[in-house]
Amino acid sequence: MVLLYWLSFAVFLYCIGFVAKRIAQPSLTEWIIVSFVLFTGSVIPTGFILSALHLTGQEFGWITGNFIVLGLHYALWSLLVPARHVSVRSIAANRGATFRAWVRELSPYLKTVFGLMFGTLVIIAITNFILVVFTVPNEWDSMTGHLNRAVRYIQRGTMAHFGGTNWNMDTYPKSPTTIQIYTYLISGRIENAFKFIHHLSYFITLVAVFGIAQRIGRNLSASFFCALAYAMFLDFLMQAVTTETDIVLTAYLSCLLYFIFTYYNTRDNRYLYLAGMTFGIVFGHKVTFALLLPSVFVIMLYGIFLAPNVKVFFNRTLRLGLAILLAVLIYTLPTGYIRNMQVFGHPIGPPTALQHQSVERFGGPKTQIKEGTRNIARYIYDFCNLDGIRNAQWGYNLNSVIRKPIVVLEDKLNLRLDEETRYSIVPFVFQRRFDFYNANPYWGVFGFALALPLILLVLIRVFRSRVHLFLAIAFCLHFIAISFSAVYDPFKGRYFIETGLFGVLFFLLLFSHHRLSIIKPRRNVWKGYVLVVVFLACISALMSIFLNVRCLPLPAYGHQSALGMDRIASQTFARPDITRAYQRFDSLVPPDATVALATINDDFEYPLYGAKLSRKLISINPFEQGLKPIPKEAEYLFYAKSVVNDTSRIKPLPGDIRLGSDTTMTNLIVRGEDYYLRKLK
Repeated sequence: MVLLYWLSFAVFLYCIGFVAKRIAQPSLTEWIIVSFVLFTGSVIPTGFILSALHLTGQEFGWITGNFIVLGLHYALWSLLVPARHVSVRSIAANRGATFRAWVRELSPYLKTVFGLMFGTLVIIAITNFILVVFTVPNEWDSMTGHLNRAVRYIQRGTMAHFGGTNWNMDTYPKSPTTIQIYTYLISGRIENAFKFIHHLSYFITLVAVFGIAQRIGRNLSASFFCALAYAMFLDFLMQAVTTETDIVLTAYLSCLLYFIFTYYNTRDNRYLYLAGMTFGIVFGHKVTFALLLPSVFVIMLYGIFLAPNVKVFFNRTLRLGLAILLAVLIYTLPTGYIRNMQVFGHPIGPPTALQHQSVERFGGPKTQIKEGTRNIARYIYDFCNLDGIRNAQWGYNLNSVIRKPIVVLEDKLNLRLDEETRYSIVPFVFQRRFDFYNANPYWGVFGFALALPLILLVLIRVFRSRVHLFLAIAFCLHFIAISFSAVYDPFKGRYFIETGLFGVLFFLLLFSHHRLSIIKPRRNVWKGYVLVVVFLACISALMSIFLNVRCLPLPAYGHQSALGMDRIASQTFARPDITRAYQRFDSLVPPDATVALATINDDFEYPLYGAKLSRKLISINPFEQGLKPIPKEAEYLFYAKSVVNDTSRIKPLPGDIRLGSDTTMTNLIVRGEDYYLRKLK
């Protein structure tokens, strides 16, 4: 049966490629991008339909539904665009010949630069692939929310609201979960298939960055440089082996930008339709896309809305508007925003969650303006670090030395960035704790040593480029949106993944601007500086991967390799005080048992499903709803001591087994609970 699933998946991908050929121009880059959009654009609505039919956990429902939706895509696009007959094989062969000719014509300097970058990407790609295939997911949000609810949806047969322990289980948009469920089921229920869409998004984004750079600059060297540089933007790179959702949003955004810039070059209406479709998909993926709307509007202004006359403007706007409207109806509204309004009175979620991590926590416009301005400075300071390199002690020492001048500057200006701690989730410090910068770096050397200076110089018109001025404005708008939309949080570094799409395109100036070009002869100092930045960026990228304590390819820091770790030890890595308790739970509870969970919002529930994700878990302490009775079908009760006590509806009993949480452990991000197990039947 599993073989049949894999065969259906292969046929589905082939059909996607066939339909993509019907839509795309004779371009390998564009064919890949359109195929990705069609894949997600078929799976997501299928998931919504199956949920309504209570067939979320049925493999054949997914197989049938995806082919039906893809067939509808084929019919719709056949009406919208003229027929094309594209041979992907011949295009690939042509691009291969072009690549070989390009390599031969490179100067020794550029061969060194690209040799370093391509070599680093190969090592990263191979290592990350191994980590994706052979290590289990262990990200915090996935253990409490994302993957936890994916398994629950499969067990329940529907993605309907059910009242999970963690508020994300009910409130988070369901679009990414549909893809995770599909790839998990179609793989024969292989746990690591949950990572498929995230790992794929890494490479799709690189293809899209290359395509955007080609549309803007039409320079092969510049396009490769942008794509390879973005591959080593650390916040982006680190998510390639995780199940975090920001990397998928980045892939969608990169496709949207590609369609906008391609429309600017071709004035072909198909790209308005593709842009509208992608807009609906990305907005349905995550509500933080709202922070990108001003930036996307600026790019649309450049590529679409600036028209020669009112008639042309109206025609373009109407086509794009209708495409967006249809896509929002299909991909955005069913993802959960409306249901959140019905249950919580807000499209994002309950008031507690809004107070925790959105603009409401500022308390008022005056505080928002004051602290938002401070956040801009805080995030700029976070950018200016040797992320990746400072994972090693010598790199940490070097980072401390080179940052001393800007730390002194903050003190002289009396900005009080680290003294004001009220309006923050985790207070700002000039040297973040290792857990934060190791797992959640910013852009690394490419960011503060090359991209940010270029953006600033374009903004103040030292270097003039019309398209880059629009990109600089888009960059600034997103940076401001992140800073003013919520209180300071060092983990927000992951939101700058999307900002990086605008920033990396400034590297085109290194090949096109007469005062910055590294192609021209001489300029040895400038070329040497760029080479040093590239070298350090490559080193930092490798160190980020090989010294990532949450997913170590090789033993380091006294930890064993993630490739050989026990499943529960790996999944509770961020909560080491609960590892022993979870291991005892796993040894005492049969893999097919039904377990009632009396846990709290921050508790890791995903590891409790077992290695085969076969245990049935029932939340009896749903978020802010109070403790519920133990259901009759439950065979075990797993509870946190703070939830079940002498005054609750469920009292502790003498026979309850204390599972062994280490309540004495210190220096934890969040302290785990003291857990108990009760056999009910």
